[in-house]
Amino acid sequence: MTYPIERKFVVGVASSALFDLGESHQVFLDQGPEKYKQYQEANIDNTLGKGVAFPFIRRFLSINERFPDKQPVEVVLLSRNSPETGLRVFRSIKNYGLNITRASFMTGKSPFEYIPAFNCSLFLTANETDVFNAINAGYPAGLVLPSIVEDNEKDVELRVAFDFDGVIVDDESEKVYREGGLAAFEAHETQHADVPHNQGLLAELVKKLAFMQKLEDREIERNPQYERIVRVAVVTARSAPTHERVVTTLKDIGIGVDETFFLGGMAKHRVLTVLKPHIFFDDQKRHLQSVAGNIPMVHIPFGIANNEVEQSK
Repeated sequence: MTYPIERKFVVGVASSALFDLGESHQVFLDQGPEKYKQYQEANIDNTLGKGVAFPFIRRFLSINERFPDKQPVEVVLLSRNSPETGLRVFRSIKNYGLNITRASFMTGKSPFEYIPAFNCSLFLTANETDVFNAINAGYPAGLVLPSIVEDNEKDVELRVAFDFDGVIVDDESEKVYREGGLAAFEAHETQHADVPHNQGLLAELVKKLAFMQKLEDREIERNPQYERIVRVAVVTARSAPTHERVVTTLKDIGIGVDETFFLGGMAKHRVLTVLKPHIFFDDQKRHLQSVAGNIPMVHIPFGIANNEVEQSK
C-alpha cells in the first residue's frame, strides 16, 4: 500500500532548479511576460536542459523503483510559471521519464507558502527571494547555485552531503564562535559535548533520508544481494575536540550518516571532489565553491551569518 502524502518523503522543486531556464529567463527579463509566454509556447516541444537539481531529483525518485509497493517518496513542482507557460516544463518532465504529477503554478507569485501544504521536507529553487521568504517563515528551502551539470546514468547511487551548523542544527554555536572566537567556541562545545543541539531547518530532511536507509536495511535482511542507493555524509569545518557534540546530536536525532568529515577549516571542495555528492547543503557561501565548478551546491541562508549578510546589503 502506497503512503499518503502526509507520510511521504516529499521534495518540492522549482522549474528553475530542475531545468536550465537561462535562455527562457533572459527572454522574460528582456522582453517581458507576454513575450516569455509566446517563447515557451513556440518551444513547447523542445525539451529543457537539465538543471542543477536534476541529478539529485532523478535519483531521489528512483527510491520508489526500489520500493514499488510503498512509493515512499514524491517530488512536487512548485513554480512561478502560469499553467500555460508550465506546459513546456511538464512536457520536459515527461520526456525525461520523471514521475512528477503534482504541481502548483503561481503565475508570477512565489510558491513558498505552499511548502507545508504539500508536506515538503525541502524546497529547491534558483530564486533567492523565495528562499529567504521561505526560511523566514520557518520552511526548509535552499538556493541552488550555478554549476556544471553532470548526470552519469550508470551511477545509480544517491549521495547527499550536509554541513552541520546552521543546516542540520541551529546557529547556537556559530553565534558563540562569532562573538568569542575559536577558543570560546571550543570551550563551549567541549562543555556541552553531551548536550544535543537544537534541530535546524534540514534536520527533518536528514531524518527522512535516515528512514530510507532503514528501509534499505530491511531489504538487505530479506535479500543480501540488494545494493544500497542512499548515502549520506556530513562535511563540517569542525575538528576535535568539538566533534563530540556532533556525534551526540546525530545519535540523539537518530540520523544514520555513512561518512563524517571533520575538516578543521580545510577547504571543503577537497573532500567533495572525491565524494562527488549529487547535492551539498551549506549555510555559508564561502564554503560553496569547487575548483571544477561541477559540485551541485545549495545555499541555506539561515542564522547569524546570513542575517549579517542581509543587513549589510
